[in-house]
This record gives sequence, C-alpha cells and structure tokens, in this order.
Amino acid sequence: MSTNHIISKVWSFCNTLRDDGVSYGDYLEQLTYLLFLKMADEYAKPPYNRKLNIPTAYNWQSLTALKGAELEAHYNMLLRELGQQRGILGQIFTKSQNKTQDPAKLYKLIDMIDAREKCRRHQKRRRTILYAKSTHKGNGRMCASSTQENHCRPCMRYWRFFFSSV
Repeated sequence: MSTNHIISKVWSFCNTLRDDGVSYGDYLEQLTYLLFLKMADEYAKPPYNRKLNIPTAYNWQSLTALKGAELEAHYNMLLRELGQQRGILGQIFTKSQNKTQDPAKLYKLIDMIDAREKCRRHQKRRRTILYAKSTHKGNGRMCASSTQENHCRPCMRYWRFFFSSV
C-alpha cells in the first residue's frame, strides 16, 4: 500500500468526522482511539496471537456489532471504562471522549475502518480471479464460480464494476 493511498484513506476518515462537526484538531484524537482498538483486534488474531489487556466487552468487535444510539452509548462507556484501566491502556484513554454527535457517522467511520480488513481477506482470491479472467477463453466473462458468492459487499461492488466493464 503506497503512502498516497494511506493518506487518502485517512483523509476519507477525517471527512466523515468533519461532516459531523468535529474540529480539525480533534481528528487525530478521535481516529487514534478507533485505530488503536482496530490494531489491538488484529494483533489478538493469528498470526500474532498476542494477549492484550482490553476487556472483551470493550474491544473492536463490540463496536462492530452495534448501530445507532446503542453504538453511541456503548462507545461512550468504552472510552470511560478503558480510561479507568491500569497501565498504558488507561493512559491512552485517560479523559477520552466521543466528539461525534451523530451515531450514524460513528457507525460509518467504524465501518470504513473495518471494511479495509474485510477486503484485504479477499485480495488473494481477487488476484486469482483476475488471472483467470485474463486467461479465460470464450465470451470474455468468468464462468460461474462458487468463489464469487462468498465476498463481502465492497468486494461484490468490485465484482459488478469489473465484470460489467468487460
């Protein structure tokens, strides 16, 4: 992933915060909390399998499972509870507060951060399909395949775009 792509992605996160009235100075703080939780979630899974001290009730997965007012209330409680933890975790989240006013924008931001991971799981499968597409003889379209049926929504958009342009 190039530096320009990363910068573009971060600015798309910031645009979501700006649309919710979060000031320029608060972008970094708000994104840091969410990205920290996302990274902790990734490090807790294979191949890293690190033991992290984030309570299960307040981890990344607890955020992705909720929407609306429930998400906003849970996120506010998460920030408060993690700020009271001992050690480095408590220091990171000390006096943290949610600056987003609209639960839908908070959900969108969490979904944008989470969508990157969902699509990364399918990169290898997409590369295989692109190779098969480029070497396919016949009408120029991929044959029906069970691999196409198991993609997340962003990947399905990619499928529709790619195969409609053939």
